[in-house]
Amino acid sequence: MEQLIKEGPNGVAPAFASLFELAMQIERERFLGAGHYERTDDRRGYANGYKPKRLDTPAGTVTVRVPKSAGHADEPFYPQSLERGQRSARAIMLAVAEMYIKGVSTREVEAVMREFGIESLSSSQVSRAAALLDDELEAWRNRELGEIRYLILDARYEKMRSGGVVRDAAVLSAIGIGPDERRRVLGVSVALSEAEVHWRAFLESLVQRGMRGVQFIVSDDHAGLRAARRAVLGGAVWQRCQFHLAQNAIHHAPNAATRKRIGAQLRSVWNADTADKAQTELVTLVASYREAAPKLAAWLEDNIPEGLAVFALPEHHRRRMRTS
Repeated sequence: MEQLIKEGPNGVAPAFASLFELAMQIERERFLGAGHYERTDDRRGYANGYKPKRLDTPAGTVTVRVPKSAGHADEPFYPQSLERGQRSARAIMLAVAEMYIKGVSTREVEAVMREFGIESLSSSQVSRAAALLDDELEAWRNRELGEIRYLILDARYEKMRSGGVVRDAAVLSAIGIGPDERRRVLGVSVALSEAEVHWRAFLESLVQRGMRGVQFIVSDDHAGLRAARRAVLGGAVWQRCQFHLAQNAIHHAPNAATRKRIGAQLRSVWNADTADKAQTELVTLVASYREAAPKLAAWLEDNIPEGLAVFALPEHHRRRMRTS
C-alpha cells in the first residue's frame, strides 16, 4: 500500500483530493441546512463557490477546492474536515490504495469519510462517495502507459475476503520507469496465485494499455512469472532480483556459519565496479565452496549470473534496478 502512495501518485493523489472536496461539500451542506441548489425554508445561507488550496501530502502536492458560503449572519463557514483531512492524509491514502487493489466498498468509504470527521452519512452520500472513488480509480487503472524502458515485477500475498471467506490472494504489481526516469506504479492485479495464467493476463493488460519499449525487467524467478515474461516480453533483458537470490543462497547453505557469511560474500560480487570484476569475484566465491559445500558451489555457479544483467545498464541506474 505504501508503494502505491509513494510511486503511484497519479492515481492516489487525485482520488484523495476528490474525497477531500466531497467531505468539505457535505460539511457545507450540513452547515447551510440544504444541498446544492436545494430550496428549503430552514437554510442558513447559500453556497458561494470555492477557493483553491494547495496541500502537501505523502503522494505529493495536490490542489483542492475549498467550499465557501454566504448569506448568514453568524460566523462564516469553515470546513473542519480541511484540518482533519490534512492530519489523516496518510491513513486516508492507505485506505484509497487498498480500495484500488480490493475494490470500493461502502464500509471502507464510510471509514474514510470518518477520517475527515464526517459521521452518519446518508445512503445517497455513501453512494456518491463510492461512485466518485470508482470513477477516479477506474480511470487510473485504464490510463495509457506509453514508453516504459525498465519494468519491475513483484508479487505479495494479502488476506482477501471473497464470498464471505478470507483467503490468501496474490497481489501482482508492476512498477515502470520511463524516459523521464521516474518510478510509477503501472498496475496492480489480485489473482488466486502466481501461476502463469495470472501473470500472463496481467502483463498482456499492460501491453493493451499501450506499454511499449520495455528493455529491462527485474523480478524473481517464480516459474509462473518466468513463463509469462518470456511469452509476453521475451525481447527484454532480464535481471533476477538480487534480494531473492540472497535469500535462496541462504537456504542452500549447508550450515549456520555459511548462512551468516554468504550474504556479505554475495555483496562483494554485486558491488563490483564492472561486470568483469563481478565475474571474477563470483569465480573466487564458487571456488571457495567447491570442496566444503559442492552443492552450494554448483547452485551459485548456475544462478548468480542471472543477477548480473544489471551491469549492462548505465552505472547511475544500477542500484535502483538490482532488486524487485
